[in-house]
Amino acid sequence: YMYHCHFEDVEHVQMGMTGVVYVRPTRNTSSQKYAYDHASTAYTREFAFMLTELWAEGHYRDAHIQTTDWTDYRPSFWLMNGRAYPDTLKPSTDPLAAGADPVSDSGESLRYNPISSLVRCNAGDKVLLRIANLGYQHHAMTLDGIPMTVVAKDASPLVDSTVDLTYQTNTVEVGPGESRDVIFTAPANTGSAPVVYRLYDRNYAYLNNGGGSGYGGQMTEVRVYPAGTLGPQARANA
Repeated sequence: YMYHCHFEDVEHVQMGMTGVVYVRPTRNTSSQKYAYDHASTAYTREFAFMLTELWAEGHYRDAHIQTTDWTDYRPSFWLMNGRAYPDTLKPSTDPLAAGADPVSDSGESLRYNPISSLVRCNAGDKVLLRIANLGYQHHAMTLDGIPMTVVAKDASPLVDSTVDLTYQTNTVEVGPGESRDVIFTAPANTGSAPVVYRLYDRNYAYLNNGGGSGYGGQMTEVRVYPAGTLGPQARANA
């Protein structure tokens, strides 16, 4: 589930007062996790993505105590867990510890957006992606080269003991206020280095940072390592 500020919520969601609430199935054990109470939703690793946009002009007005007309909304940055590419690839950080180098991976620049969006998994892993959208725009997240199975919509499973409405796709559509849970099987990797796949918003206009040069925005990587390389996942997004 998603939570967000419900007082001046348009402004406060834009300022980052959002998050994800996990409700775990009772069938979970120490050795096997499930997205929902159905055997087909078993997974090995879990990653959550909160999709939002950032309108720099609105932040400028708030900082200078000026009225913001939200009908003018025109985002300049598109974010995953509060970060834009390439910062989406940097590891999770400790918000209570300031780094000596403000531009390093563990530095102060990301301490208040502490959750990485990098997906790391072993070949053969069942990977659960929880994709939530509390932005104000529609987003379509594409994973080239790896089929994804959508197992839930808006925290409601698409499969139970009597019906199976799950479907396979390479693009997951997520409207404002919606969420999707998808599972994929990491493909084989017989080499010694990770194989890299891109997870990104298929609207290329959302793959920049404030109109600057090069790629940015809602994009990250899925890095598939040879089987057995990574140990058990300690927590989501780790």
